[in-house]
Amino acid sequence: MKKTISMVLVLSAACALSGCAGGSGTSTTAAETTAAETTAAETSAEETTTAPEAEETTDSAEANAEVLSYSDYMAAELDSEVTIQAYVQAKQSWWEDQATVYAQDQDGGYFIYNMACTEDEYELLQPGTKIQVNGYKSEWSGEVEIVDGTFEVLEGEEPYIAEAMDVTDLLGTEDLIDYQNQFVAFTGMTVEAAGQDESGNDVAFLYNWDGSGTEGDDLYFNASYNGETYTFTIESYLCDSSTDVYSAVKNLQVGQTIDMEGFLYWYEGVNPHITSVTVVE
Repeated sequence: MKKTISMVLVLSAACALSGCAGGSGTSTTAAETTAAETTAAETSAEETTTAPEAEETTDSAEANAEVLSYSDYMAAELDSEVTIQAYVQAKQSWWEDQATVYAQDQDGGYFIYNMACTEDEYELLQPGTKIQVNGYKSEWSGEVEIVDGTFEVLEGEEPYIAEAMDVTDLLGTEDLIDYQNQFVAFTGMTVEAAGQDESGNDVAFLYNWDGSGTEGDDLYFNASYNGETYTFTIESYLCDSSTDVYSAVKNLQVGQTIDMEGFLYWYEGVNPHITSVTVVE
């Protein structure tokens, strides 16, 4: 009888233990499944949240890029990334979503070469407009410039148009380069021969630097001061053949005295991009 009862008790205990084990296993599996689902949901939520945060961080970094003063820009290493604010003074013609801009602030000038620019954005680049430019400081044959640039117009800013700084007395000095890319003036210059025509007669200008061009190309002409002769350029992308200055240079005569204004561009030495010429005598 005791054996029978004992066997019943043993069997009951075994069944009880078997039931707990099965219940415990089922409970553990459900918990693990729930935890996994929770983790997956959290991971998905994090991924969803992270993408916008990354975009916001990038946008914020661009918006908060350090804007360099002119002196800091000039002190920056070549090929370094730079951000500047300046005012449009002039622009070359738009081409293939790019524009080259002459810009200036109260401290100095900037030449911004082939800046990314849609045709609609190009129309916003009016003289006096303040812009912020991000790009890389570069140098080409002595000309310091910003390349690979992008820009934004700074709304609500008072326009600024620079007055021409007379640098005539600085010609031939080491100080002239300090005004590179600024809007400048040259006064009392004497027109010199730029070359000769087919008959060997002196001419006051050439189409292109070597005379190989035709109407509509750049014009090159020479003018002297204190016995030294310098080369000046009508950049056709800046002042095309329909402009007054283009016609004025074509009508120059060797020996005339002229005043000029333009941007102090550099190419293997001073090579200003002239925007106006007035014959004095």
